Amino acid sequence: MSNTPVIIPAIDLKDGKCVRLKQGRMEDDTVFSNDPVAMASRWVNEGARRLHLVDLNGAFDGVPVHKSVVTDIASAFPNLPIQLGGGVRRLKTIEQYMKAGLTYIIIGTKAVEDPDFVAEACREFAGHIIVGIDAKDGMVATHGWANVTEVKAVDLAKRFADVGVSSIVYTDIARDGMMQGVNVEQTVNLAREGGIPVIASGGVTDLKDVELLKPYGDCIEGIITGRAIYEGTLDLRAAQSLLDA
Repeated sequence: MSNTPVIIPAIDLKDGKCVRLKQGRMEDDTVFSNDPVAMASRWVNEGARRLHLVDLNGAFDGVPVHKSVVTDIASAFPNLPIQLGGGVRRLKTIEQYMKAGLTYIIIGTKAVEDPDFVAEACREFAGHIIVGIDAKDGMVATHGWANVTEVKAVDLAKRFADVGVSSIVYTDIARDGMMQGVNVEQTVNLAREGGIPVIASGGVTDLKDVELLKPYGDCIEGIITGRAIYEGTLDLRAAQSLLDA
């Protein structure tokens, strides 16, 4: 894989708006925009090479809620890789999103509850499936982070090493939206132990965090950032330049 990770802006969708949550709490949200397509345009104009969309309502309800907004974003940027998670529990849902123009679909809760579903999705949509692993203290959390399981994140990653998963989005939920810095050790450990490229998520605050992840381009494919670019503690263009250098 490439040794240059990409910075991936997160667009979290709740009730049709672009928001950020703190530690996944739906009631603890900050609305950053009422126009998610315009927000996507902003990040693309600032040099984003990929976008990360999350259907927050979908993650909690178990069914997609923001298909029309997602389709609008994908239509606006037909040549841009876009990944989406939240509420993906059926192959039909993946098929609909692929038809809408998305590049990667993230399977989260369903991957924990039904690992065979991931293998099936990888067979049907080869090269387009990402597994989302959200963890607290190294243990997997599901259902929009509402439940912390007894499953170790590394063990879950290993289960998918041979089924054709494109990458793993690994989120340290204790840090997500808290601007406390990225958990480099756990993220790199998951990538190395699990044997699948990882997209780091949760806690990325400023250029220092990007710099800490840069040496691990052999196993870190991308770095998702949300609150930091919305609140201005991280400059998207500067972050990508740092990785490219």
